[in-house]
Amino acid sequence: MQVKVPASTANLGPGFDTIGMAFQLYTTIRMTVSDHPEVVLYGDQLEGLPTDQSNLVYKMAEMVFRKVNKELPPLYIEMKSDVPLTRGLGSSAAAIIGGLVGANYLAGEPLSKEEIFLMATELEGHADNVGASLFGGIIIAVLEQGRVPYLKIDPDPSLRALAVIPDFKLSTEKARNVLPLEYSRQDTVFSVGHASLLAAALASRQYGLLSTAMQDRIHQPYRMALVPGMEEMLEGAHEYGALGIALSGAGPTVISLVQGEDEPLRKFMQDTLLKHGITSTALRLQPDYHGAQIEHIDTPFHRE
Repeated sequence: MQVKVPASTANLGPGFDTIGMAFQLYTTIRMTVSDHPEVVLYGDQLEGLPTDQSNLVYKMAEMVFRKVNKELPPLYIEMKSDVPLTRGLGSSAAAIIGGLVGANYLAGEPLSKEEIFLMATELEGHADNVGASLFGGIIIAVLEQGRVPYLKIDPDPSLRALAVIPDFKLSTEKARNVLPLEYSRQDTVFSVGHASLLAAALASRQYGLLSTAMQDRIHQPYRMALVPGMEEMLEGAHEYGALGIALSGAGPTVISLVQGEDEPLRKFMQDTLLKHGITSTALRLQPDYHGAQIEHIDTPFHRE
């Protein structure tokens, strides 16, 4: 079988650890029962990842079979991805969802999507990326004891994203370590208000509110120093057509939501990074509405 899992962005500014959006940029995983465990990786994006049972996808498969009290047979897993690693586009969340969904299918689908969502959220510690990768669209979710209440929003097809990806990696752990342990009442109220406006704007498709709604005081101000040029991009992107702009997840990717022409915006963002000596790649991303999808495939990647 094959499972195809979309990339995602998280937070969209103030929706910290709560709001995620899926894109048509995919990690593809193929699994089959084999004589011995093996993981085969294709493409530069996955270079350096484990090719044995310590691979994250294989570990997710083990977790599923353990949860349903079944013995995991040896698996032959092939994996390729268009999602850049450690750039803030949900590469690890896609691997987690792909491993859980794929193994659940091989086990006879004993787990519901909601049970898989809870497992993935507890692993990640937040629901934003894994929710978007599993369900597609825009997911607003919170982790509670033993459950993850969520709402899915399908964005208008005209709403797209321009992702500018700096040519350096930034670990989520490093990006989280710069955050304070406490926040002022003023910043907390600002965040609650803007996250509420963001959710309402996305749900009602009133995208003209995004420039205000995507402002944040919880994580982006503290991560400015980790992404040179980020402050200038956040302040100036609206002049070039961005509906809203934010650090994608923990970064370093900066993502703008757009409708219509975005070439002036792309040039502004990439030129801003170049002023700081940083080259980058720009991706134009369409929303994914379906999330993780399973298909029956007879051909291994290496035979295509």
